Amino acid sequence: MKTPTGSSHLTLALALFVATATISSVRDAEACTCITLEASDGAVVVGRTMEWAAFDVDSKVVVIPRDCEFTSELEGGRSGVSWKTTHGVVGFDYLDRENLIDGMNEQGLVVNGLYHPGYASYPTLDPAQVASSIEVTDVPLYLLATCASTEESRDAINAVSVVATPMKALGGIQPPLHFLITEPSGKAIVVEFFERRIRIFDAPLGVLTNAPTYDWHMTNLRNYLGFSATERSSIDVRGADLAPLGHGTGAIGLPGDMTPPSRFVRAAAFSASARPTKTGPETMYEAFRILDNFNVPVEAVTAGAKGDGGSELRSGTQWTVAYDTRNLTIQFHTMNNRRIREVDLKDIDFTSGKCYRRRPMDVSPEEDVKKLPGF
Repeated sequence: MKTPTGSSHLTLALALFVATATISSVRDAEACTCITLEASDGAVVVGRTMEWAAFDVDSKVVVIPRDCEFTSELEGGRSGVSWKTTHGVVGFDYLDRENLIDGMNEQGLVVNGLYHPGYASYPTLDPAQVASSIEVTDVPLYLLATCASTEESRDAINAVSVVATPMKALGGIQPPLHFLITEPSGKAIVVEFFERRIRIFDAPLGVLTNAPTYDWHMTNLRNYLGFSATERSSIDVRGADLAPLGHGTGAIGLPGDMTPPSRFVRAAAFSASARPTKTGPETMYEAFRILDNFNVPVEAVTAGAKGDGGSELRSGTQWTVAYDTRNLTIQFHTMNNRRIREVDLKDIDFTSGKCYRRRPMDVSPEEDVKKLPGF
């Protein structure tokens, strides 16, 4: 498939932004944020939050060894692209489906899948191209299983036709997804599906949220060029010395709401101004500190949708994960238990075992509190 250049016109950007008002409540239910940090030793860390309001996504930790075969099941039960896992994969699935929304392979390639409501659209499945078509929900596993770099990912995604089947869990709409793909060097790309065509953008900031489109977000950043981690100086106005009231004056004007455009700006600002870190483990810690700024309290943002009992559903950050692409470790916590848990890909035998084995992210859905000894 041909990849457009990614440039946009102002009229298109305005049209995209206005179209946000037409998005349904289920489509508005996710508000994920991705950031990328780099340590002085070269370790690149990718982190993301997973927000969803409509239901518990019930994600599990998944391990997929090498030499496993998968086939994408298309609409109508037809079989699409088949592939074999060249690289062992660890990721996170959802809704008891054998689909990954996120993950890293043993080469350090990371794929993050984020909701892209109101903008993602896919070509209609062509009966003559069934064998070269793949469901969008299979894209993360397909890329992680077969690719080791962003260039290989670019070639792999352009070699197939990405289509989508309506999902009952989403109210019968096609899953609107876009992807951030990052290699251990820090090079990253964003893959989107707009007006039934694939678009691939270089992503030098390593940041992604949701709607509108990636090029719109990058243009919008130009409205915030005054951001600085440095405090603003006192000024003299007609002999009056006006000094800052406190720390943080360099960030005045930074948007603080939970909308995707505001989160994109904050993610770019916070990751670009992050404190220097020396190693991957230290950078993982810093990634979680930054991602805490994007946590959505369960009672803070309504999704507009209604639950089974008729009550209004509310968005929340269900889990947060960070990937150390150099040291091949994954750390995560959930909304039920904020204790950090780690998976070390170097400890996993990717040469044998079931082709899709998983375990819950939480052993039990409760906070793991450690009491201090008596004083």
